[in-house]
Amino acid sequence: MGVTLSDSAAKHVANFLTKRGKGIGLRLGVRTSGCSGMAYKLEFVDEVNPDDMVFEQNGVKVIVDAKSLPYLEGMELDFAREGLNEGFKFNNPNVKDQCGCGESFNV
Repeated sequence: MGVTLSDSAAKHVANFLTKRGKGIGLRLGVRTSGCSGMAYKLEFVDEVNPDDMVFEQNGVKVIVDAKSLPYLEGMELDFAREGLNEGFKFNNPNVKDQCGCGESFNV
């Protein structure tokens, strides 16, 4: 199943990688944080580590480390603009609860 990108997220990441001038994709992971336990982390990737899983959609690679994959399996990363705000949306079917501010989640 893996991790997927919406068309708008893939376009946003591809544009940013082009502006950045280097990189092979976007790393998506989780870290311990917040009142609900876990938070997402995103960073641009210049090289793949041996324990990484690579998912590609619309020409954009999403790299997920082996420890984060169980928490992200089946997730879609979307990018949306709502009024003056824009940002990534994490459509994760594994989330059981989320903190009120939306910063952290648990599975």
